[in-house]
Amino acid sequence: MKHGIIPALLVTGLILALLAACASTPTYRLPAKHPTIYELGDRREFCTKCHGYKKTPVDFERYNHTPLFTESHRLVAYQDQRICALCHEQSFCNDCHVTHTELKPSLKNQTENYRRMQHRGEYLSRHRIDGRLDPTSCYRCHGNPQSSQTCRPCHG
Repeated sequence: MKHGIIPALLVTGLILALLAACASTPTYRLPAKHPTIYELGDRREFCTKCHGYKKTPVDFERYNHTPLFTESHRLVAYQDQRICALCHEQSFCNDCHVTHTELKPSLKNQTENYRRMQHRGEYLSRHRIDGRLDPTSCYRCHGNPQSSQTCRPCHG
């Protein structure tokens, strides 16, 4: 047990020394606490100032809120929603993605296979959000996803 404590203390000391050295540089100082989304305001590209280095496990540059981010955020949000949750609550997504009226199946081609025409064209990408927020609206037609033949091919 003693052999494990000494290396751990050395590693901790090294990390603290590196942080102190980094914080003492004149060009940039580490923040005392992580800024909130409200403190960042429109400067959300600030994330890459700390998180945008190639050695980090996540490429935060992909999450910068550039003017085109609203068009492309779906791709990064689906890959790791935990990154979005660092700044945003689920209600932030709901403001744009959730309607207050249930999306009905397509009136055109009602007998078609569910994957082709039952829902509107963009629904395959939207059903993930709606299913998480109100799964009972899916159960009415599709049954319980744990036992339904409709959900099992994609959701296991």
